[in-house]
Amino acid sequence: MLMELETSEGVEESEKQRSAPKRETPSRMADLSELLKEGTKEAHDRAENTQFVKDFLKGNIKKELFKLATTALYFTYSALEEEMDRNQHHPAFAPLYFPMELHRKEALIKDMEYFFGEDWEKQVQCSEATQKYVERIHHVGQNEPELLVAHAYTRYMGDLSGGQVLKKVAQRALKLPSTGEGTQFYLFENVDNAQQFKQFYRARMNALDLNLKTKEKIVEEANRAFEYNMQVFNELDQAGSLLAKEIVEDGLPVHNGKGDVRKCPYYTANQDKGALEGRSCPVGTAIAVLSKPSLQFILAASVALAAGLLAWYYM
Repeated sequence: MLMELETSEGVEESEKQRSAPKRETPSRMADLSELLKEGTKEAHDRAENTQFVKDFLKGNIKKELFKLATTALYFTYSALEEEMDRNQHHPAFAPLYFPMELHRKEALIKDMEYFFGEDWEKQVQCSEATQKYVERIHHVGQNEPELLVAHAYTRYMGDLSGGQVLKKVAQRALKLPSTGEGTQFYLFENVDNAQQFKQFYRARMNALDLNLKTKEKIVEEANRAFEYNMQVFNELDQAGSLLAKEIVEDGLPVHNGKGDVRKCPYYTANQDKGALEGRSCPVGTAIAVLSKPSLQFILAASVALAAGLLAWYYM
């Protein structure tokens, strides 16, 4: 009798399980903004440890480098906003189309004119790493427009957050006008309250009619964007290593380029070996190397994209 009762209860329980509606998993129920936050955490952690972020916050940036960083931003946002305009009526992106409030290209043109003059377009070019990111944005816009959400959210929400901190750092470090010349990129004239607008934007994004698979692809695309950023940092590391190697191989003493060369640690270590006879400070050599356009644009793109990563920390 007991066995019959247990069997009967087992059957009833089985019937309940078959008839009960399936519950959504936590990941399926999660908002897209939350999925992005959690899904890109590792990328955030890697970005947090970059030297560029630390240096930028300390104000360790030169004007020439900042000018080239603005150039990299110009090419990035030109591509992004071109694809956003193309897909402004696409159901997976239309609710996030706010050209008056968010678009940065026109502001960047003003910054370019301030730094380079009216003929700025003849003076600038896109770095190799930035070009790869630009090509990815165009591919997404033309083939998988629903993934534009990842790029738009990553860029604009960061600009409205940490970008304001970067603006103050740049103005202080580079002695830029407090009236905004050179930092128009960070000025959102049609956004009265950045925090409220970000909340509104996230709500619009969470309301998009997307299935779980598409949401996961968007998170993957956001991580891909971070990887493009990291490629720029690797590019800079290679340039820095190359510069250091050239200096070492040339056997030149290293000091600050001013005052007595005997204060240089390298000079002190080698002065008894007669290794420094007939040699001069390599500062001029370093400046000459860094003046090469290819290295300039590598450095510029690195700082520009580091700024974008830093902006995430304040979201």
